[in-house]
Amino acid sequence: MMNNLQKLLKDKGAGFCALIISPENRKYFTGFESSDGFLLVSSDRAVFITDGRYIEAAEKQISACEVMLLGKTYPQIATILNEMNCRHLLVESTKMTVSTYNSLKGVLKNISISTDTTLDTIINSIRSIKTRNEVESIIKAQRIAENAFEHILKFIKVGVTEKEIALELDFYMLRNGGEGLSFETIAVSGANSSMPHGVPSNKKIENGDFITLDFGTIINGYHSDMTRTIAMGFATDEMKNVYDIVLKAQNNCLANIRSGINCKDGDEFARSVIRDAGYGQYFTHSTGHGVGVEIHEFPNLSPASDSILQVGNIVTVEPGIYIPDKFGVRIEDMALITENGCENLTNAPKDLIIL
Repeated sequence: MMNNLQKLLKDKGAGFCALIISPENRKYFTGFESSDGFLLVSSDRAVFITDGRYIEAAEKQISACEVMLLGKTYPQIATILNEMNCRHLLVESTKMTVSTYNSLKGVLKNISISTDTTLDTIINSIRSIKTRNEVESIIKAQRIAENAFEHILKFIKVGVTEKEIALELDFYMLRNGGEGLSFETIAVSGANSSMPHGVPSNKKIENGDFITLDFGTIINGYHSDMTRTIAMGFATDEMKNVYDIVLKAQNNCLANIRSGINCKDGDEFARSVIRDAGYGQYFTHSTGHGVGVEIHEFPNLSPASDSILQVGNIVTVEPGIYIPDKFGVRIEDMALITENGCENLTNAPKDLIIL
């Protein structure tokens, strides 16, 4: 991973270096998790600077680069960059604060700082192609989530609240090997399920409710993400029809995405099914997003994206229909992009479950 970054910096030309400050990218390139630190990379050298809380552990765990104890932050960064013969510094424009940028400007007298998205684009291109080890970590996280889904089906009953369901999912995943939660678990029911990112409330489950569950856990720093919508007691014909449309949309996308497909077209594989069924106005978000060391990362299956899917991308496929004040349906799997299609990494059942 570090070698890939150094090669791309070399391709930029002499004097190009990168400063990485975000926790997720520091961990991605060093394999070390910390709340503080700076990673400086040139075409032939890489240095990770961290404070006394992490220095011993970093020295033991990091093999991809040099490790240094943090001193006076910005003068130390300037010294290392000068040693690297840096003339052009690329920074994470989407991660860096104005304060950090101004502090860098104050010490980097002969080094230009690129404030465009060059480094973000480089990092996205590297991170979006998953290694087999990365894929295996995501699969392990997904299997824990799937076991949690199987467990929660036995827990949900009339009278249980949305908050209780979300907490039970969380506890199960963490008790059974999850390192953390991929995001705040969504468990919404009835009219609340019409909000794609609704927050679990004290609402009690009632017969005739749709219940949407969106959740995931983390293994080795890598996230999983899945959504299932189930019904309590019974489902009306309208509910069943909407569910079938969403499932058809998802299956159409999964059947057609592959390497070389434009992400905009990937989104359309799902969106066209929902639109043709007359529910286009109720599909209010993108079809999917990349998953890895962050829960939302490049690439995106979006109407606004002209990016091209590549072998090794992992994206969610999660179309939905959300009818305000009535109900919503979302079904989400994770797909590993291959040359001729995709490998669905999600094993949980998708036929409508009525408890």
